[in-house]
Amino acid sequence: MHELPKQLPDGTPYPVQLDDDDLRRRLEPLAFHVLRQAGTEPPFSGEYENTETEGVYRCRACDAELFRSEAKFHSGCGWPSFYEPTDGDAVVLLVDHLLGYPRIEVRCRNCGSHLGHVFEGERYPVPTDQRWCINSVCLTLEPRAGS
Repeated sequence: MHELPKQLPDGTPYPVQLDDDDLRRRLEPLAFHVLRQAGTEPPFSGEYENTETEGVYRCRACDAELFRSEAKFHSGCGWPSFYEPTDGDAVVLLVDHLLGYPRIEVRCRNCGSHLGHVFEGERYPVPTDQRWCINSVCLTLEPRAGS
């Protein structure tokens, strides 16, 4: 089991320190596994993979704003895809070697929860040429009024 560090890469603590026992009680087991143990939900199984609802995507663990629907696109990869986070400070990027090769892991900058990975150079027709592949179970969607 992979345990996430309690601090940012520069050694400072994440602004929100979560109690894993409390999270276990309030989250489904898969959400806890992905958010706090760097797991992955099965592809094509998440509630936000194909949603068209406009709004703000927040961290399921701490409620921090992470992504907006305007940056969401359909990549066909099996997970919700975005071309950028809502703000450059919303996430932290780390190199992960869990599969034996380097990938760029995406974590919530507020609480340090694992969200997914970002991939570059895949030639999707999006402004950044990035695919932020994020697990649905890591997110809650706050619909825009009137959506």
